[in-house]
Amino acid sequence: MEGINIANCCKTIITIGAPIALTVSGTSCTQEIKSSLKPNIVLINADDLGYGDLSCYGATKVHTQNIDRLAEQGRMFTDAHSASAVCTPSRYSLLTGEYPFRKELSKPIFLKDTLIIDTQKLTIGRLMKEAGYSTACIGKWHLGFGKEYPVNWNKELKPGPLELGFDYYFGVPVVNSHPPFVFVENHHVVGYDPDDPFVYEEKAETKPFREKMELDQIGGAKAAHAVYVDEQVGTTLKNKAVEWIKSQKNKPFFLYLATTNIHHPFTPASQFKGTSEAGIYGDFIHELDWIVGEVLSTLDDMDVAKNTLVIFTSDNGGMLNMGGQEAWMAGHRLNGNLLGFKFDAWEGGHRIPFIARWPGKIPAGSTSNHLISNVDILATCAEIVNYRLKAEDAKDSYNVLQSLTGYGPQERDHLVISPSTPSHIALRQGRWLYIGKQGSGGFPGKKIGDHNLGGPSAFLLTKQVNSDISNGEIKEDAPPAQLYNLMADPFQTKNVYNEYPKVVEEMKTKLTEYLKGERTAPIR
Repeated sequence: MEGINIANCCKTIITIGAPIALTVSGTSCTQEIKSSLKPNIVLINADDLGYGDLSCYGATKVHTQNIDRLAEQGRMFTDAHSASAVCTPSRYSLLTGEYPFRKELSKPIFLKDTLIIDTQKLTIGRLMKEAGYSTACIGKWHLGFGKEYPVNWNKELKPGPLELGFDYYFGVPVVNSHPPFVFVENHHVVGYDPDDPFVYEEKAETKPFREKMELDQIGGAKAAHAVYVDEQVGTTLKNKAVEWIKSQKNKPFFLYLATTNIHHPFTPASQFKGTSEAGIYGDFIHELDWIVGEVLSTLDDMDVAKNTLVIFTSDNGGMLNMGGQEAWMAGHRLNGNLLGFKFDAWEGGHRIPFIARWPGKIPAGSTSNHLISNVDILATCAEIVNYRLKAEDAKDSYNVLQSLTGYGPQERDHLVISPSTPSHIALRQGRWLYIGKQGSGGFPGKKIGDHNLGGPSAFLLTKQVNSDISNGEIKEDAPPAQLYNLMADPFQTKNVYNEYPKVVEEMKTKLTEYLKGERTAPIR
């Protein structure tokens, strides 16, 4: 598919197709890396950032100069995917190297839910700590706390990130659109006053006050809620990340920075409001770009950028909520020209920006069409720090260091993708994408203006083309499932299920094997 433009109105041509292999005379990539100092690693995981949300991926209504600089100095991937199109399952995969179906995860969790990762399981935090790194998790957690259901926010929040290998945690415990609307530092709510406890089923007083979208509520704790101010969350997380990086002096460090940008509600700080041509949605992207820029500047100021691997990516595709709809009507294409949005099995739900910079190891200004996933980050970090994974570790994580550096062929040959609806779990194998049901498997909103507009109904707004969809509904004569040739048809305009019955059967059989198997990745 060389020369096919994935992003909308690309200033940089983004293509996918045959693997690109680069070689280095006289030495292998692995030998070169193992002979060097252990690099610092900064992993920035944005929230709901779509494939078309960055100017380096073709956006024209927003301008992401700092993230663009990261791409200019590193490698940009055009066929990178989140293992899930949903926030919590995606984060589970990133931290554990396992597909979310192994935990039966398909939906986000909320304020009452306990920690969903076994504290005995290898995580990327534990791996890096055992490899001699200082480790921190700053930002959105969204993987639960403690063992007691519902979570008692008046007590120590344990186990949590610290029990999974992180030396330090500061961040938003759930998601910025749902309670408890507080910050947590290590095991405790910031600003908590035991004389003013949290109380379930009471409405919280937050700054600024806004209508909540959640089903469950938790009020009280006025002092703790007062610390959390919507328009200051991005700045607060940036400050904590910068402070922590500056405190690292004696050991290599690993930072997992999970921003709340650009998940709704869109609450950029005042200096970013009105700065984009994509409404408040685009303004929130501009704040994200600033956060990334501040982190990069800190690495420069500390003179550690040359020995730091920076990975920037997203947990899933962009969401067509109210802010997303307004941005679309302003001409901004959240996921470029890809079909679908957050929660979907269609490409827009899980094809994500992925940029890696490592001076001297990753070719500057390069683009790769290799198939990779956020589930691969753990095994890749293990390779970089020479950590020996066990058979029970990172069962679905491929070491994609060759793809990052461009010094070898593509490592991953398939990918299992989990949308919101388990019946729509998809298989990517080579050029083919197989979805075992009709529709997207994502949001069910039916009309323009719905917060959860998605699936076939989204066509009423987007006017995109798919052979199964007419007037926002699935055609009566549409095939019972879906098969797309992404090499010939990257935007999924034609379901070729009926044309390739042998491929359908092969894909169905393969998917069943992967879902029933103990692991899908090779043991290092």
